[in-house]
Amino acid sequence: MSSQLEAFVGALSRLLGWIYTFCWSASFYPQPIDNFRRKSTTGLAIDFPTINVLGFVCYTIYTASFLYSPVIRRQYAARHPLSEEPTVRFNDFAFALHAIVLSGLVYTQFWPKIWGLKVSRFQTVSKPIAGLFWGSFIAVAVVIYIVLAKSPDDGYEPSTWAWIDVIYALSYVKLVITVVKYVPQVWVNYKRKSTRGWSIVQILLDLTGGVLSLVQLVLDSAFQNDWSGIAGNPIKFLLSNVTIFFDLIFMVQHYILYRDAKDKDDGAGPDVYSPLLSHSNDAAANA
Repeated sequence: MSSQLEAFVGALSRLLGWIYTFCWSASFYPQPIDNFRRKSTTGLAIDFPTINVLGFVCYTIYTASFLYSPVIRRQYAARHPLSEEPTVRFNDFAFALHAIVLSGLVYTQFWPKIWGLKVSRFQTVSKPIAGLFWGSFIAVAVVIYIVLAKSPDDGYEPSTWAWIDVIYALSYVKLVITVVKYVPQVWVNYKRKSTRGWSIVQILLDLTGGVLSLVQLVLDSAFQNDWSGIAGNPIKFLLSNVTIFFDLIFMVQHYILYRDAKDKDDGAGPDVYSPLLSHSNDAAANA
């Protein structure tokens, strides 16, 4: 590959990276703005922002480690000798850090004393989501224990259990959270037969970011002539695909299934916010 082509592909990758970072970062603003404008969190499953914060904390640690930790970068190079350089970029880290702040902001909107917004008595974190939250800490702790117990040099030898496996564990926690966090909102929309309270603008930006993130990853792997770059950065590859999948579901709900109901008043439809609430809550919600 000529030097000019290499420079072009590198510049294109960086451009795609910053565009998708902008789209994904911008996607966090419509929801809190919509909540504030309506003076209500009605229609938004509280499980979503609750678990989202933890997910992006994991993703921030993951991206920061591949960018700035000499130990993790050395272990990655040892396991991926053809590419050596991780496909994580600074824009991935910037996005993750920004996402923590905005996800936390949306979560605080469920506290009336802070924002004064209307919050339904049924908008409480479900037990399965709470279990996932605390179970994530336990899972990572178990991996740390295995690394310290199995590694001959406390996790620094890349050929065995190493610290990079802890970082990968954090990435898989983020992946599980990404899959699970959308499910309550899909169910909320289904039960209410409306997407009112769930910003479609954030979904359009989210979809654009997911597609461009996937394109950048494939481009980087092709540029390095090593498709193990995708295997070496599974979180970015899987996150993009999971994001695209759920965004398409939300678009079908908004533009096809419930297009005539999207402008209903907040009180329209059953007051149900999570498929994971107890049966007693579901019964009360539909009363």
